[in-house]
Amino acid sequence: MNVARSFNSWRKYRQTVTELGRMSSRELQDLGINRADIHSVARQSVAR
Repeated sequence: MNVARSFNSWRKYRQTVTELGRMSSRELQDLGINRADIHSVARQSVAR
């Protein structure tokens, strides 16, 4: 994986973590995400 691709993946991961972190527990629950799962969900979003 080249540097640019790694950097873009990291940015996407951080953006996902930030956006999910700003959501209320209720909003996360509506999406079927537990607050403790935010980092796991973000990693999965980068892997796609």
